[in-house]
Amino acid sequence: MAGAAVLGRLTWQLCEVAELVAETPEVKTIVLDAPDWPGHLAGQHVDVRLTAEDGYQAQRSYSIASAPEEARLALTVERLADGEVSPYLTDVLVVGDKLELRGPIGGYFVWNAGEGGPALLVGGGSGVVPLMAMIRHRAAVESDTPMRLLYSAKRLDDLIYRDELEELAARGDGFEVFFTLTREQPEGWRGFGGRVDGELLAKVAWPAADEPHAFVCGPTGFVEAVATALVQSGLPPGHVKTERFGPTGG
Repeated sequence: MAGAAVLGRLTWQLCEVAELVAETPEVKTIVLDAPDWPGHLAGQHVDVRLTAEDGYQAQRSYSIASAPEEARLALTVERLADGEVSPYLTDVLVVGDKLELRGPIGGYFVWNAGEGGPALLVGGGSGVVPLMAMIRHRAAVESDTPMRLLYSAKRLDDLIYRDELEELAARGDGFEVFFTLTREQPEGWRGFGGRVDGELLAKVAWPAADEPHAFVCGPTGFVEAVATALVQSGLPPGHVKTERFGPTGG
């Protein structure tokens, strides 16, 4: 499968919840059996639709966390306290339940190992989810493409996939991970502290002369600041792909 999915051609399908994984106190991964899934590219997302007994429907978009090579589909959802959909997905959903979704959607914010690199991934909060699909795809196909992830979260407990990311980086196959904590850094913390800015990017990113391809995902303000800093460092705007999210009601 290649290219962007056209919404008008997508149909809703029922998928069964096979596993629920608590990633952080506020984030959960939903692993789904999706027998009719057409396949996806790393970086794409799906629409999830909930229907109440009275017929009321609520719909939200969630990034796909699993690699295209994986047998099951994984969505990682952050619980928003005032959300309409995310509290149900993180607090009520149980194994065996059915979820209605359609996808995959999106053809711009995607990465394929065949494109080469280097690839710079910059994620803020749950914006790491589509980037994780890219990282897992790279690992699944045993690519040696140089890839770096700079991941910003408020606190240590807010880092999603931390153990898996550190295990992948420990392989020494060209994938590196850097964490920065913006609110609290625990005693003995060896990562960075503070927000992602031009100074921090200069420590992590490849020189603009190497023409890395950058993928930036997170809240709107975060994405705009990082993308601007990357372009100001000399990286061509066409090498910076962004995906942002804001208040949607969750």
